[in-house]
Amino acid sequence: MELQNTVKEALSALYHHPDDAVRMQADRWLQDFQRTIDAWQVADNLLHDPSSNQETLIFCSQTLRSKVQRDFEELPSEAFRPLRDSLNTLLKSFHKGPPKVRTQISLAVAALAVHVAGEDWGDGGIINWIRDGMNSHPEFLPSFLELLRVLPEEVLNYKIAVRPDRRRLFENELASGMEMALNVLTACLNINELTEQVLEAFASWLRLRHRIPASTLASHPLVLTALSSLSADILSEASVNVISELIHYTAVRNLGEVASQMPLIQVIVPQVMSQKAQLLDPSKDEEDVKAIARLFADMGDAYVELIATGSDESMMIVHALLEVCSHPEFDIASMTFNFWHNLQIILTERDSYVAYGNEASIEAERSRRLQVFRTSYESLVSLVSVKVEYPQDYSDLSREDQKDFKQTRYAVADVLIDAALVLGGDATLRILYMKLVEAVSCFGNNEHTDCRPAEAALYGIRAISDFVSVVEGEVMPQVMSLLPKLPHQPQLLQTVCLTIGAYSKWLDAAPSGLSFLPALIDILVSGMSMSEDSAAAAALAFRHICDDCKKKLCGSLDGLFQIYQTAVIGESAFKVSAEDSLHLVEALSMVITELPSEHAKKALEALCLPDVTPLQDIINQGPLVLGQKPARELTVHIDRLANIFRHVNHPEAVADAVQRLWPIFKPIFDLRAWDMRSMESLCRACKNAVRTSKTLMGVTVGVMLEEIQGLYKQHHQPCFLYLSSEVIKMFGSDPSCTDYLKNLIESLFSHTTCALTKIQDFTSRPDIVDDCFLLASRCIRYCPQLFFPSPVFPSLVDCSMIGITVQHREASKSILNFLSDVFDLANSSQGKGYLSIRDSVIIPRGAIITRLLVAALTGALPSSRLETVTYALLALVRAYGVQALEWAKDSVSLIPSTAITEVEKSRFLKALSDAASGAAINGVMIPIEELSEVCRRNRSVQEIVQGALRPFELNIVPVS
Repeated sequence: MELQNTVKEALSALYHHPDDAVRMQADRWLQDFQRTIDAWQVADNLLHDPSSNQETLIFCSQTLRSKVQRDFEELPSEAFRPLRDSLNTLLKSFHKGPPKVRTQISLAVAALAVHVAGEDWGDGGIINWIRDGMNSHPEFLPSFLELLRVLPEEVLNYKIAVRPDRRRLFENELASGMEMALNVLTACLNINELTEQVLEAFASWLRLRHRIPASTLASHPLVLTALSSLSADILSEASVNVISELIHYTAVRNLGEVASQMPLIQVIVPQVMSQKAQLLDPSKDEEDVKAIARLFADMGDAYVELIATGSDESMMIVHALLEVCSHPEFDIASMTFNFWHNLQIILTERDSYVAYGNEASIEAERSRRLQVFRTSYESLVSLVSVKVEYPQDYSDLSREDQKDFKQTRYAVADVLIDAALVLGGDATLRILYMKLVEAVSCFGNNEHTDCRPAEAALYGIRAISDFVSVVEGEVMPQVMSLLPKLPHQPQLLQTVCLTIGAYSKWLDAAPSGLSFLPALIDILVSGMSMSEDSAAAAALAFRHICDDCKKKLCGSLDGLFQIYQTAVIGESAFKVSAEDSLHLVEALSMVITELPSEHAKKALEALCLPDVTPLQDIINQGPLVLGQKPARELTVHIDRLANIFRHVNHPEAVADAVQRLWPIFKPIFDLRAWDMRSMESLCRACKNAVRTSKTLMGVTVGVMLEEIQGLYKQHHQPCFLYLSSEVIKMFGSDPSCTDYLKNLIESLFSHTTCALTKIQDFTSRPDIVDDCFLLASRCIRYCPQLFFPSPVFPSLVDCSMIGITVQHREASKSILNFLSDVFDLANSSQGKGYLSIRDSVIIPRGAIITRLLVAALTGALPSSRLETVTYALLALVRAYGVQALEWAKDSVSLIPSTAITEVEKSRFLKALSDAASGAAINGVMIPIEELSEVCRRNRSVQEIVQGALRPFELNIVPVS
């Protein structure tokens, strides 16, 4: 009684107390209370107490539902029947009570049925029990109907803590009782006010697919009742749900399935088709139109294989879907987009035609189908291309609404691409070009010209750029001639710039391409001055143009440099941001790549100059100024240099440039090693230089590594590790670098392992963990001769064991991948010689490593990490065979039988044994996944499992 009062007081505080701190404290207390065993009795008592208010009833019904779902195992077996009877009483007493409470109690009963086998439930199982309850207490029908609705939905509710075997049995129990359930629902159709509820329950049962033959359903009273609603004045939402489920019930994924589903398809399709006129009826309620449109879209999705044959009947559905697509409301029109995409795949991919035998027959059928659907896709292009038009009030929309509109445009672009794949890019371009010409012909001479239709057409032309032939000579020259004549309205100019960039390959290939470039580059310069958005688009387009037309632009380098320097120095009207200026850097870098070596060095110097000069100025002001400058003032220049080193593909010129720039880089390393942003930027520049120059950077690399090796001891910047990782990849197998690299990796790894001695260290510096183990994996791949004989190898394995359960995704993944690489060493031609060293380290630790991997599998790491953990465990088993199977057997034997059964253990061990014998990973995943699921089924089981598996000698993270 005291606890009941405390619950009421806590709920009162949670909902009504003015102090946030008190409300949070009450919330925490209530959450903790829900996990206690007392919560069963208290929640049950308060639900039966007539004086409980609505807040108490809702909380207690949620608590009871949650306890049944997650913690049913807490109760002794004899508690089942009193619990079932209590829930039954509550179900009846709330038949007119708060709907939220009734739903929670229904879910609790359904969860109980998932836990308890049909024969143990008694009374012939749950469905029989519901039917008897309805017959003996017709006044409580609404409650029983709600229970009947939620019951099949719980088949796939993984919040219910049952074993996979029991979940499968429950689904079979429902399948065998489906006929009885539908009979019960049919009997309830006689009560008019319950029709909606009956149909909702029927829709729910239909989600258990293919349990009743389509021929039986075709004349079933429940089906006929739902279909008759389509002709009623007021459309029933429940009926629409039923028809939608029936359509998916009869979905055919290959033409061989059609005959068995045809009786039901022939009943559904004419009824839905009869509603076609409603789609464009302005007097219809929008929600009703949306419901009808949804049914047409469902038919398209479910019968797409059938429709793709192009029969006269299927084309009627296609024409109806075009009408849905023509609806002015995007939410309605877009319901069909998935259909057009799936139809495109069937029409264009060769796999759809293999049944037609030889190549000639396949090609003939493919051509026939593409011809049949040509007109439909042409109409589709015209219908959707107008849906990307900017709203008049776009600038007044909220940021969220503007984001939604951009998503709309992306969705339409995808549909236009689908159309281009069916019609061909050139044919689609012609349709969109006519839209553009039509829009431009409406332009007046005044400044208030509506540019939106022209922008929309141009957006479509840009969207299909990848599918327009580079030799297209009819429309593209006209488009390119038209672009300089368009007004410089901000949104239109932005799209013009992006279109120029999108057709850079065409401009390079077209005979007339070079003649267009000067005018188009002028447009891009205008774009850089108009607004931040148009400047971003222009910078990106400039990069594409320079990338694809670099040979044509080599002679215009002075003009390009002028644009670049104006934008980068930032003293002009240009609105190019620091981030977008990187596109300009890349653009010039690509053109310089085309120059002969002797000219490239000079051009590279000029390219670096706008960034070298300000850096040199900062350094000249002395150590104090350099140390105190905001990182941004340095990184904006270093990032540009990094991009130059990455994109100027003249290894010698880049190596030479880095050597000359080292006197600038060194003081930044020396005086700002504490600053992560500066170091990341600088290391990225050095890494790109190493990638481009490779062995030509030998001299500078030595100095650079000496620098970071010394700084790492003090500052532990993770970027020092990833720069070393790049060097290892490039120089790892070079015998002349052996001593140098050996010292480097021993120094870096010994300092890292000393800093990572407990799980909290891994949690607080996941970036160091990630880069450390990525570097270790690189060493295994590129210099095993330095790594395995080194004293740091055992230290790293020990370190990985401490951090294996770190919750950070990337850090955890790097550790697990490192261990997998160690176990997979025999697969590497270079690594085979070091197996004995590996084994001398792994075998003494094998039992604990296995135990840790099993712990990670069963709950110490999130289930999203399951694949990576499983791979590591299977790699271990494949490497050590019988020995590893013994380690695994010892590990799972630690888990108490209250958590997993002997059958579940043996299935898991059998899967590992199969993997050790060479079975494919996919073939052994199900028993491993099921062990993971069983051990995570609720918090208390997870704690039992982790408590049993956690080695006392390691500081492993607790279950969260």
